[in-house]
Amino acid sequence: RVFPYNPCLLFRRRWASLSWMWLLLTAGQSQRADDDKPNIVLIMADDYGIGDLGCYGNDTIRTPNIDSLARDGVQLTQNIAAASLCSPSRAAFLTGRYPIRSGMVSDGNDRVILSLGAPVGLPLNETTFAHLVKEQGYSTAIIGKWHQGLNCNFRNDHCHHPSHYGFDYFYGMPYSLFDLCWPDPSRDAELAISGRLWVCVQLVAVAALTLALGKLSHMLCVPWDLILFLVLFILLLGYFWLNSYQSTLYWDCLLMREQEITEQPMKAERAGSIMVKEAISFLERHREGPFLLFYTFLHVHTPLPTTDDFIGTSKHGLYGDNVEEMDFYVGKLLAAIDDLGLRNHTLVYFTSDHGGHLEARLGHAQVGGYNGIFKGGKGMAGWEGGIRVPGLFRWPGKLPTGNVIDEPTSLMDILPTVAALTGGIVPQDRVIDGRNLMPLLQGEVRRSEHEFLFHYCSRFLHAARWRPKDSNAVWKVHYVTPIFQPPGAQACYETTYCQCIGDNVTYHDPPLLFDLSQDPSESTPLTKDTEPLYDLVIHTVADAVKEHRKTITPVQPQLGPERNRQFVWLMSCCRVFPFCFCDKEGEGS
Repeated sequence: RVFPYNPCLLFRRRWASLSWMWLLLTAGQSQRADDDKPNIVLIMADDYGIGDLGCYGNDTIRTPNIDSLARDGVQLTQNIAAASLCSPSRAAFLTGRYPIRSGMVSDGNDRVILSLGAPVGLPLNETTFAHLVKEQGYSTAIIGKWHQGLNCNFRNDHCHHPSHYGFDYFYGMPYSLFDLCWPDPSRDAELAISGRLWVCVQLVAVAALTLALGKLSHMLCVPWDLILFLVLFILLLGYFWLNSYQSTLYWDCLLMREQEITEQPMKAERAGSIMVKEAISFLERHREGPFLLFYTFLHVHTPLPTTDDFIGTSKHGLYGDNVEEMDFYVGKLLAAIDDLGLRNHTLVYFTSDHGGHLEARLGHAQVGGYNGIFKGGKGMAGWEGGIRVPGLFRWPGKLPTGNVIDEPTSLMDILPTVAALTGGIVPQDRVIDGRNLMPLLQGEVRRSEHEFLFHYCSRFLHAARWRPKDSNAVWKVHYVTPIFQPPGAQACYETTYCQCIGDNVTYHDPPLLFDLSQDPSESTPLTKDTEPLYDLVIHTVADAVKEHRKTITPVQPQLGPERNRQFVWLMSCCRVFPFCFCDKEGEGS
């Protein structure tokens, strides 16, 4: 049978064919666009000294998994934290800005958020790298330590929760580890009793209510004195228990999943393994990508909670045990990435928030980190040991393997680097101090974009470095340095942390000058007699500091004493305050 020629039918068929071709083409382009957006895993250790890693020269602590990132990727040797303590350094990491710009500073020597009951935190008008990638279709999570605040006006408003900073999912510690977070075994009985106290209070309250209703309905004949006694017993119990708010263990040492407190007080030694499971679960849920995971260890902050499997396994006591346990967990994360087939499509970055804590001691035993040849440590804003941290990147097929870069870089560089990788737009309404690292990491350029870096102790500038464009020198100028105590020591053992201002610092006029390319341990200050360029360097850096200060807009300090203190009505509680005990992880298991 011969069908008559139908031009309309032919046109419809050709139009349908062209439509299918267009859909396939755009779908392919969309897929390629997604393929160009890597998954991103950012791993941050806590108080981890650069001298404690094998790839940075340590041959007595075993860190094979972290070292593999250097072998399979790029290692930075002058990676600099923007602050030498947790809260300000992490704020700079998240925002790409010096802490003084966001107000994560104080006018004194308090430099971190001191309690979950303090109404302070990273200001909500700050933009984090999580904000940027979320706008590009990324799933985002932070697992581990937060320490950027929690509440503002009442205990459950969670105004500074990670969910307000671009993170879709949070599991971890909203505060930070402190010595009381890992109780001495002698406190086991106290904690066991505390865990059952809420049940006792409920039983007494039910009894008092039942007796009162029975008395009012004339069904029970009990004296009002008994009912009043039960009520007073509950009130007195609450009052005396409330006095325990001075203990960090009960009010700050807790874990949260999303908005819910899951452990109060936390069982610190098992927190690491739970967090790794949470991270792997996130990777599995979002294996189709793209995703950004910020995994922020509680290791290796004191009191170094460590599982029995690792206690006694290293050559460096409890600290070494804790480091090697952290490396084991890093290995589990990297193995999960490989097992899910994500290795070649995932950028992994490892760093620490600042240098190791030299003053951390148990008796005469060192329980803090080691910063290698670099002078100083945690809390010392100018000396290299407080701010020079590991920097390891791995992205197979995109970054060279085994490459070492000896150029100044900063933790603040992560935000613009992540923006460049994901198609995000760096905020244009504020100063961003970080720089995109990809050209340097991929070998397209050989010089860092940071000609100058400024080293703050809270809001006080202690030092600055200059990397001239036409020289291999790295000049470091110190305007203020801490006074080590006792005399002859190399840290601030009498004050636990070195201070920013006051009687325990030295103001240098003229300033101290070092060339880090020749004297990385900052052992011998240069003078006019020993360095012909002394005057040129001092004046050039002074001019750079002057220009930098013009870019600083005054904002309210978050860490000042008037607000950075504990308020009872802001203290978090998983039940009816003050009977705050829960272990939902244990119940689940």
